[in-house]
Amino acid sequence: MSSKMKTTALILGATGGIGGAVARKLLARGWRIRALNRDAAKASRNEPAFEWVQGDAMNAGDVLRAAEGAGLIVHAVNPPGYRDWETLVLPMLDNTIAAARAVGARIVLPGNVYNFGPDALPAPTEESPQNPVTKKGAIRVEMEKRLKAASQSGAGAIIVRAGDFFGPGTTANSWFSSGLVTPGKPVGTIRNPARRGIGHQWAYLPDMAETIAQLVERADRLSPFAVYHMEGFWDADGLQMAEAIKRVVGGKAKIGNFPWWIVPLTAPFVPVMREIKEMRYLWKVPVRMRNTKLVAELGKEAQTPIDEAVTASLAALGCLPEPHRQAAAALIRHASQNAG
Repeated sequence: MSSKMKTTALILGATGGIGGAVARKLLARGWRIRALNRDAAKASRNEPAFEWVQGDAMNAGDVLRAAEGAGLIVHAVNPPGYRDWETLVLPMLDNTIAAARAVGARIVLPGNVYNFGPDALPAPTEESPQNPVTKKGAIRVEMEKRLKAASQSGAGAIIVRAGDFFGPGTTANSWFSSGLVTPGKPVGTIRNPARRGIGHQWAYLPDMAETIAQLVERADRLSPFAVYHMEGFWDADGLQMAEAIKRVVGGKAKIGNFPWWIVPLTAPFVPVMREIKEMRYLWKVPVRMRNTKLVAELGKEAQTPIDEAVTASLAALGCLPEPHRQAAAALIRHASQNAG
């Protein structure tokens, strides 16, 4: 991206895992970071290096005011707890698109595999058909359609799709923090949702943020609508993530199975369980998005060694005993601030 445009990046969702990670990566590369938040004073105390603006992503005027002077808008905002996706997600994106058009900014959208239904598996490419079988997947497809349309009328877009998120700042609804381990507690039993022999794709947040930052830096040479897949951490047999957690915590934890039987019982009452039920198909077959296009553009993909990534993730969740925490804290600082 030209030096003229490399000034201000507006981050929507900066208090979330991927939004915060991208913001810190861009800050380390010399960007001025502006972040919109409904409680800007509180957010500023937690992350004083950002310029916090009071406002709501659901308010078009708030987003437009925050976007003034920005060359980039990172759209990483989601409704909390999987609630009200049908009514909130698309209006928020429309506000981002309108603001980007008004100020001449490029949009970045962190994406995932939800766009793809069983017909595109097990190895979807950037061009694979998008026929999702879930409501959330259908919304993801519509988001990308709107960004593609916007890219044809002046608001370029970069989309990076990746596997299941883990890492410092990951939300409580992620598979790593709500399935495999329990935040705030030592790891005794690792509840593995994978089937033995079925591969699964993971994305370490600092690596995804680094990938996005590198693409943003060369945005001028990308197509107006640029979509890339990350390889991330490929758990080839469904056991490697659980084994990495076991190694990091000292080898004594037990690896058990995630209690899938409880999902249909609780889905009618618990929003996150409804989402888990809908997305279970992604655990029944190996799903591996290849990074061929990304590597052709960047030369290589940022990939933190898995034990280092898991250590930082568990430390951030409060799952490591005291002797591990200082070393893990250093890993978190490294992952958050250093460019790959």
